[in-house]
Amino acid sequence: MEPPPFSAASVVADPVLDVTAVLLIIGGGAGYVSGVVRLRRKGRRWNPWRTASFSVGLAVVALGTVSGIAAYDTVLFSVHTVQHVLLGMMAPILVALGAPVTLALQASSRPTQGNILHALHSRPVAYLTHPVVVLAVYVGMQFVVYFSPLFELALGNDVVHAWLHVVYISAGLLFCWLVLGLDPTTTRLSHPARLGLLLLAMPVHAMLGVAIMSRASLLGGAWYATVERSWGASPLSDQRTGGGILWVAGTMLGFLAVGIVLTQWLRHEERQAIRLDRAEQPPDEPVRLGRAAEQPSRRPPSPPEGVGRP
Repeated sequence: MEPPPFSAASVVADPVLDVTAVLLIIGGGAGYVSGVVRLRRKGRRWNPWRTASFSVGLAVVALGTVSGIAAYDTVLFSVHTVQHVLLGMMAPILVALGAPVTLALQASSRPTQGNILHALHSRPVAYLTHPVVVLAVYVGMQFVVYFSPLFELALGNDVVHAWLHVVYISAGLLFCWLVLGLDPTTTRLSHPARLGLLLLAMPVHAMLGVAIMSRASLLGGAWYATVERSWGASPLSDQRTGGGILWVAGTMLGFLAVGIVLTQWLRHEERQAIRLDRAEQPPDEPVRLGRAAEQPSRRPPSPPEGVGRP
């Protein structure tokens, strides 16, 4: 059966009921809100911008998994690349800016905090958060997905397709977790190192997009040959559009991440400068009080009792 033509209205009009995705999104949002509430009960505040960022990140995940984008991601290659950008790039940035691990640590009891810290400093997590591993996973995922049999397999298999969504989100979160640096990790990078890692990863989106745009054959051609579609661009032209989406959107989000890291770096330097100024500033008030205590009182002493009295 031929699907109706895709349009902006299709994003809202043709939702997909992905029970697993819905439960995970609701569970993630409920857990985050619960953490904020527990923190307030302790008398501590949580930055509302972090809550907003995390919430929008979950909304982006929902947009990529249960909206009309999910309904057409196996029909049009260009729609699949939009989904890739949402799940693998945009949502991870927003979720990482929400600092969920930091919230969990601050809102949890001491035993739970100990368990979280133990997990964060475990050998597997230390290996996964090593900058070389993170960069290799993030960059490698981009090319392996499209230039291996995995892509065509995911188009025709719902389980593999759902697993591919998990790969997009996980690789993006791992990269943003390390690069944005709001949550604690075993490998704590300096701001220059985080910026350098970002700059190394940024050309990947352009390279991937150009590689797809310049390809003369279809990715997942056997699958798209079975899709009944008499509307829209040809499969090869649509593939080139998808490559352009990966190139442009990926590069723009890369610049956004660079801007975030640069802002964090500048604020860190400002705080350091304030600390240094305070450390070098002489403690005027204590010294003044000390000198006053050392000096004898200028008030004339009162005469002894009975002296000078009529």
